[in-house]
Amino acid sequence: MITKEETQELVRTHGKSPTDTGSAEVQIAIFSRRISELTEHLKSHVRDHSTRRGLLKLVGKRRQLLNYLMDRDIDRYRAVIEQLGIRK
Repeated sequence: MITKEETQELVRTHGKSPTDTGSAEVQIAIFSRRISELTEHLKSHVRDHSTRRGLLKLVGKRRQLLNYLMDRDIDRYRAVIEQLGIRK
């Protein structure tokens, strides 16, 4: 679970302003943090299928946002990928 302070920190680092919660960069950063936490949870709780389903849904949502960003502005897409270290 992401705390309110962690979310505000992600908004400050990835947003255009301190109240910018709707931009694609901020949403991708929040989804990435949740995905990493769920991945760690699933390493120790292998049979937790409902969490696995939620993780897959989050990965799909993040992928859709990344595709949107790639279509609209490739420079912003590359910057987000670099900052978050999504692609290896």
